[in-house]
Parts: sequence; C-alpha cells; structure tokens
Amino acid sequence: MELKIATPEQLKLTYERDLRPSFPAAELKPLENMERMWAEGWYRPYCLFDGEEILGEAFLWLGHPGWGLLDYLCVSPRARNGGLGAAILRELARAEADAVIFGESEDPDDAPDPEMARRRLGFYARNGLCTAGYDTAMFGVHYKTLYLARGQVDDDALMAEHRFIYRNTFAPDKYERYVRIPYDPARGPGERVDWQQ
Repeated sequence: MELKIATPEQLKLTYERDLRPSFPAAELKPLENMERMWAEGWYRPYCLFDGEEILGEAFLWLGHPGWGLLDYLCVSPRARNGGLGAAILRELARAEADAVIFGESEDPDDAPDPEMARRRLGFYARNGLCTAGYDTAMFGVHYKTLYLARGQVDDDALMAEHRFIYRNTFAPDKYERYVRIPYDPARGPGERVDWQQ
C-alpha cells in the first residue's frame, strides 16, 4: 500500500464515492473549494492505494510550512474495519514527517451520537494523536483539538496556526460568525449551519 497525492479525477471519485456518504453535508466542503485550495497550494488530497485501487483518504488543509489540518480522514466504505484508518495515519505521519498535523474531532458532550464521538477520539488516541489544551467550535459543532507531532506542541503556537488556516480561507465576517478558536463554553458552539453556506 502507498499513500500518494490524488489526481484531479481521483479526488472527484473519492469525494463522491467515499466522503459524500461518510460525512454529514454540514461538515463536507464543496468539491470546488477543495479543488481551488489545491490549485492555490493550500490543500493536499492524499489517497491510500493498493495497486490502482483507492482504499481511503487523508486530506490536509495547509497552513504555514510545517503545519497542516487533517481536514478529512476516510476509509472507503467497502474497505472498513480492517485497520486501514490506522495505516493511513501512519503513512501520513511518514509523508509529512516534519509537520505538525492537527485536527478536530467532535466533543462527545455535545455530539448527536456521543458513543461514536468517544470511539473516534479513542481511535485517534490509539494512533498517537495528543489532545491539545483547547477546544474549538466550527459552524456550530464543538470539537476537541488533536495533533500528531514528534513531540509536545505548545498550545499557543498550535492555536495561532489553527486560526491562520481558517482566517486564510474565510472572509472576516464569516470567520467571526462561525469559527471559535478557542471554544468558549460560556458562548456555546453557536447555531449549527451548513459548512457550504
């Protein structure tokens, strides 16, 4: 198996075949946004290949050099429950060995399916991701912040890069309205809205 960057055609295929049925519409970026960000150098759509077959994906939303947000991690529905999610993370850590890879996973306390959110956090912990000292809220969804790095990462540095990625993508009014880094429990996560709005 090999993790490598998808072609534009493979990105479209995996978006429709794997991501669309696996993620709620409110959490799924439009394909056109991914394609634009990739063309501008802000996105890396990695796919795990077994020969010519794509078994899963790890899409990185890039920030400053050495930092990347794990935007989507997905195993193809027909290849699940075989340890491929862990394999994708291992290969991603090799491919991006000098980077801090961070991400968001729904907080079980506010998730529609708390047990699934707990299992997801457990999966990430078993695969070497650390929990940062701050949470986030995006478009009304409360997330735990996780990261994968060779050592401990300072929360302030991580938060600065986390903010940079979203500020670099969204208009200031959209960022102020829908992005909360860090999450403030007193304010709550806000109204759940479709990412595409």
